[in-house]
Amino acid sequence: MEVLSIAMNTADLGLPVDVPSTALFTDQYELTMLQAALRGGTAERRSVFEVFTRRLPDGRRYGVVAGTGRVLDAVENFRFDAGVLGFLREREIVDEETLRWLADYRFGGDIWGYPEGEVYFPGSPIMRVEGTFAECVLLETVILSILNHDSAIAAAASRMASAAGGRPLIEMGARRTHELSAVAAARAAYVGGFATTSDLAAGFRYGIPTVGTSAHAFTLLHDRERDAFQAQVDTLGRGTTLLVDTYDVARAVRTAVEVAGPELGAVRIDSGDLLLVAHRVRQQLDELGATKTKIVVTSDLDEYAIASLAAAPVDAYGVGTQLVTGSGHPTCSMVYKLVARAGSGDPEAALVPVAKKSSGGKTSVGGRKWAARRLDEDGVAEAEVVGTGAVPPRLADRQLLVELVKGGDVVARETLDVPRERHIAARANLPLSATQLSRGEPVIPTEYVQGRPGS
Repeated sequence: MEVLSIAMNTADLGLPVDVPSTALFTDQYELTMLQAALRGGTAERRSVFEVFTRRLPDGRRYGVVAGTGRVLDAVENFRFDAGVLGFLREREIVDEETLRWLADYRFGGDIWGYPEGEVYFPGSPIMRVEGTFAECVLLETVILSILNHDSAIAAAASRMASAAGGRPLIEMGARRTHELSAVAAARAAYVGGFATTSDLAAGFRYGIPTVGTSAHAFTLLHDRERDAFQAQVDTLGRGTTLLVDTYDVARAVRTAVEVAGPELGAVRIDSGDLLLVAHRVRQQLDELGATKTKIVVTSDLDEYAIASLAAAPVDAYGVGTQLVTGSGHPTCSMVYKLVARAGSGDPEAALVPVAKKSSGGKTSVGGRKWAARRLDEDGVAEAEVVGTGAVPPRLADRQLLVELVKGGDVVARETLDVPRERHIAARANLPLSATQLSRGEPVIPTEYVQGRPGS
């Protein structure tokens, strides 16, 4: 199934959750830097910006790249239309010369990056944006906002998928976050290993499979629990999922099987001691002849709760709050830094490595970088190698960055199943300890290879 077969570029959808332009998803200082660079004659200097993180969130063993497809949409839709320009003029944010420049803005540079779904580590050049200083600097905030959010969600989803051990996961966190971030979270969760979402906007925009049956309110609406179950089965069929913990679980399970028969699709448990209740419900279902009826559990789950249910007769998990908040780490601390620039506006001028050197742990490594993952003799990843200059021949076929945008044109559109499968393969290629939930350092180290000056 190609999950994005029905989805389109967000600019084409005209959704209420869409915006006419992504140009104001930015910080004001990007525009004031542009104005100063235009006036100072440095705006056209060829520049290289890189997205990376200096460290993983505390306790995480690897990161997951997610949101790349949304970045490509955002870059395409980064346009300063009349309404946006009018706002900037009214607020006197930039001068008229800068407004004229912005009116014609189209990103015409190149973007390389780790493909979506790939794993990353501290120092990994997750995305590289190349072009003039003026056109690249404007994209900082929108790129970081997408990658920081989506990668955090995907990392949490990946840990939960590992803990689930192949049992399907349902994303159901829309009511626990902003309505726009809910759609992005569902997309990132799918990349990280979730099977479905309850959010219809995510299903419409990205083609993610959607699921949903009923809440406690539907049971409470009826005079008897049996009446609620009967109405649901009559409408949705015997394969539906009945919520059995509104009142007494054992009585509800018995009633559910009486109403739907042994063909009942599933029961959902949303409260209580899930481990104990799941065992009791499984035993009861089997005794009633509903041996194929599945058990779905929800209720503030995270990866640790999911792992604790590994021995329980649970068939699927529904996760909300902890997923859409990154399970305690809602951002990845990614930054967008200038690492090389030309000495003049001449397109052929050589690039000069640049880097922040101040104290306080916010230093960076200058130079236009490549990245490769070195494998051991068993084909398991043993190091993330990041360097400048020529790529060592032994790593030539292990390079991680791929071309995403060339000369302003997107060249790497993918259906959403592709990064999803890519992540499964990338995670499987890591040392086994990557899937442990215990705290630890990155599962493989990052090694730096310094090229010749100016490379």
